[in-house]
Amino acid sequence: MKFNRKTISNIVFVVIIGLLLYPPTKVYFIRLVSFSPSTTTEEQREELVDYNWKLKGLNTTNIDFNETKNKVVFVNFWATWCPPCIAEMPSIQKLYEDYKDKVQFIFVSNEDWTTIDVFYKNKGYDLPTYNILSKVPDQLVSNTIPATFILDKNGTIMVDKRGPADWNSNKIRILLDELLQ
Repeated sequence: MKFNRKTISNIVFVVIIGLLLYPPTKVYFIRLVSFSPSTTTEEQREELVDYNWKLKGLNTTNIDFNETKNKVVFVNFWATWCPPCIAEMPSIQKLYEDYKDKVQFIFVSNEDWTTIDVFYKNKGYDLPTYNILSKVPDQLVSNTIPATFILDKNGTIMVDKRGPADWNSNKIRILLDELLQ
């Protein structure tokens, strides 16, 4: 069978689309195009006004968000079935390993611990993960995942990122170091 230029380009197009739809390739592609998030501009920064948020620890103790006052906080909403969430997890895990004793990390999912535990064991993650027990503060509500927020010690939202990002970047590490001083 002889292939002409149009047939070959159609085959290549179908293969590329197939690879993008195949979950492991999709995650790799998302990771490839994820960049370090930017801080919010001073005019756009909001201060968290409601700390009355209760979280059930799945692999850690329960937490009352009031306990995070005067701390630098990294909050991430995610799910095991979400390719963009999966794509950013390796960078988050690396950041967590280096900052877990200095920054309060809170990973929020509505999935059960069995599902998350299997995912964590397969990937080698050990992120402190929670289910929501009460209303999420309005400034942290998102209709999409992943959604990540970095708060300074005063509760000011320094980073508000919807979608995947490279969290283990120099830019984020410099920001966290500045916020911790």
